[in-house]
Amino acid sequence: MAKPMDSLIDRVAHRRALRRWGRAADAAASVDLAHLRGLRTRARQLRRQLDRVMHEAESRLTLPLIDSNAIRKPLGTEWAWRPEIWRGPISPPGVAAAETRTMLGGETTLHHDCAVSELTLRQIRNTSGEDLAPFGLRMDVFRFDGSFLSLVIELPHGAVDGLKRKHIMSLDVQVEAEKPLEIFARLNIKHGPNTEQVVRELPMGTDGPQVAEFDLAYSDLNEKRVEKAWIDLIFEGPQMNQIMLRDVTLTRRPRAEI
Repeated sequence: MAKPMDSLIDRVAHRRALRRWGRAADAAASVDLAHLRGLRTRARQLRRQLDRVMHEAESRLTLPLIDSNAIRKPLGTEWAWRPEIWRGPISPPGVAAAETRTMLGGETTLHHDCAVSELTLRQIRNTSGEDLAPFGLRMDVFRFDGSFLSLVIELPHGAVDGLKRKHIMSLDVQVEAEKPLEIFARLNIKHGPNTEQVVRELPMGTDGPQVAEFDLAYSDLNEKRVEKAWIDLIFEGPQMNQIMLRDVTLTRRPRAEI
């Protein structure tokens, strides 16, 4: 771990460096060119290190903080989760001309059937005071010659551990788009050889997060054979649009007893 630069000696050295570079800046307009070239080289070397510090500081100190786990939770929530893309930095942070089955981090996969991909995805840093997620995902769609576009999010084991038909799964998505579009959410639960699927449309145009609730009471879920689950976010008519997914969270709660 790097030693903090907060000792008395460090502060004195910092003030001296500020004065020295202040004098260099004042003299830059009048010194000879040979001296100015050397000064520029040293300034560039210094700036590279300063830029590294500023980049890391801006990323870690900008609100909301990285790895923030603040999630809006309905009353009675027993499990809550935010996928990796919206929780912390991924590598690489973006993909241009993204092909189908492109993975973003370790949990989210892009699917489409375009002959020529004109899709760009990039993780962005959220900075609004209303944001709870540290990061968002920006998707730029230009010409789109396919019939479907979706993001598949694999859910962790905690989502299905003890999952019963009495449960309600709730998906909250904070979406911004240049043009109106339809977005559907499909919850997939694999139980034995079968997969239960529940589809809901996100209520676009409403204030705040767009919420889709999956009430498993109306499903044919075999509670004893639940293995895994995933969410499909399906975008209808996405061409010539910029779609910002500012946040995505999932919660699970038991239905109120009557």
